[in-house]
Amino acid sequence: MTPVTIYTDGACSGNPGPGGYGVLMQSGKHQKELAQGYRRTTNNRMELMAVIAGLSILTRPCTVTLYSDSRYVVDSIEKGWAKSWKSRGWMKADKQPASNADLWARALDLLAKHKVKLVWVKGHASNAGNNRCDEIAVAATRSGNLLIDAGFESAKKPEAAGLL
Repeated sequence: MTPVTIYTDGACSGNPGPGGYGVLMQSGKHQKELAQGYRRTTNNRMELMAVIAGLSILTRPCTVTLYSDSRYVVDSIEKGWAKSWKSRGWMKADKQPASNADLWARALDLLAKHKVKLVWVKGHASNAGNNRCDEIAVAATRSGNLLIDAGFESAKKPEAAGLL
């Protein structure tokens, strides 16, 4: 399996608010950056979208070291919470719906295709890869090319929540 290093970060101006993700991928002498902004979303969704974006472009199974400053992402995967939510129909142990189930379903599918080691790094510290991801995530948030985070915006409508 090809070794790949992926750094990820999400940013949000307000929470919720305009957001974006940044990804820095490295394999051998190759390097690639990915970024996208959204008009209304949350920081946790952008952290997850960064992981999804990085893993999505891998064309074959790889050995991945994935760096994230998000405890939400790292702990939910490493401690098995996300898999437990999925096994309970996207319900948490307290019987409340798991947040971001749409993204967790995608992330778990992608994680299963690769051998992924997650590494938590302190945000805005001395990790150059994470710092670069923060820069491009913030720039994506401020770009004029903001997409609709349909999973977030539709989940906030009363009919999507089963209230109508």
